[in-house]
Amino acid sequence: MAATVAVDNLNPKVLKCEYAVRGEIVIHAQRLQQQLQTQPGSLPFDEILYCNIGNPQSLGQQPVTFFREVLALCDHPDLLKKEEIKTLFSADSISRAKQILALIPGRATGAYSHSQGIKGLRDAIASGIASRDGFPANADDIFLTDGASPGVHLMMQLLIRNEKDGILVPIPQYPLYSASIALHGGSLVPYYLNESTGWGLEISDVKKQLEDARSRGIDVRALVVINPGNPTGQVLAEENQYDIVKFCKNEGLVLLADEVYQENIYADNKKFHSFKKIVRSLGYGEEDLPLVSYQSVSKGYYGECGKRGGYMEITGFSAPVREQIYKIASVNLCSNITGQILASLVMNPPKASDESYASYKAEKDGILASLARRAKALEVAFSKLEGITCNKAEGAMYLFPQICLPQKAIEAAKAANKAPDAFYALRLLESTGIVVVPGSGFGQVPGTWHFRCTILPQEEKIPAIISRFTVFHETFMAEYRD
Repeated sequence: MAATVAVDNLNPKVLKCEYAVRGEIVIHAQRLQQQLQTQPGSLPFDEILYCNIGNPQSLGQQPVTFFREVLALCDHPDLLKKEEIKTLFSADSISRAKQILALIPGRATGAYSHSQGIKGLRDAIASGIASRDGFPANADDIFLTDGASPGVHLMMQLLIRNEKDGILVPIPQYPLYSASIALHGGSLVPYYLNESTGWGLEISDVKKQLEDARSRGIDVRALVVINPGNPTGQVLAEENQYDIVKFCKNEGLVLLADEVYQENIYADNKKFHSFKKIVRSLGYGEEDLPLVSYQSVSKGYYGECGKRGGYMEITGFSAPVREQIYKIASVNLCSNITGQILASLVMNPPKASDESYASYKAEKDGILASLARRAKALEVAFSKLEGITCNKAEGAMYLFPQICLPQKAIEAAKAANKAPDAFYALRLLESTGIVVVPGSGFGQVPGTWHFRCTILPQEEKIPAIISRFTVFHETFMAEYRD
């Protein structure tokens, strides 16, 4: 008899898992995009604008020249033998490619590497971390990963034994965390960021949620902090970070620090400080606090999402535990070599004395300045609309406005079996082609409604997006006004 596979006999952990960033609304957007291709003019817009996900190059951001030159030479090293290469590539991209190729087994980017990643590339990343923080870093603490996500899954797999193991996660949160906790059979313990204080993280609330979970028999293993915030865009104050580290140490929690937006800071009065730096500044050593720090090549000014590069730095774990982490990593053999190379370049870009430095700095500064202008333009536009309040975008790639929906709209959403913000987002898509993610996909204070919108569409398209959004919102509110 043929094997029968149906939804009702699948792993219930898979069924429980949800990932709103690529959920129902995005799937519908993809159908509409196909309709535009096969039936031009059949919809009230001529393109789909994907503001649902932090995918910069899909929306027109150009890759950093130096990074791509080095990758091209590493992927096709025979180019280095050609005389004309010196007129096509900068001298420092050529020398960097040669250095990197000397580190790779067989000088081949198609070869497997050590399961933690190529040692010389981990050395470069450790050097970059030390330069950033002012404290030593060790290549043996670095695990190169295909983006930050596999590192998150690895730690959930390590820490979660059953549904009685809990992970403290900020609400709103990036749904990778709720999805990973669900897949590994644990319990998400929420702590709510304070929207009225710019999405502040308040230790008193985290402690309250921790104590409540423990009273219900949940063994809380770790605290997730996303800084800068996703989807909320806030940047933690340094003093707040000191309090978080002390709290984790006192409560015996692993600190999982998602720092993939560390280059995306737009507020003049805010600065990124890694939790590794905070931990060491407090004088804590390896015995005091287990810390996992995540970085990715997908965000920042580089936006190399499709290259799938990143790393996690693990400190404060005993040798026997580290052996288990390595064992899990080795099951997946290794991360892709292109992503490994990019991660090393991101943490060790051109220096002031290098030929590529001027063009590299111009590209970097141009991208970040443009992102800051786009964030401000969208923030101002949203804040002018009836029923919408929007906190400042201090960092990351998103705005997370709150929308006060009329009761008639809430009732219409209920009749359509949709969350009210999902109902709004679906109507927005069908009217304008703009794709946003409803706040219900990230978690929010009950009774409040939000949406996440990226700041990534190219700058010249922002005025048209604002215009389209404004017309839709005014029409929607007029239709459902109580």
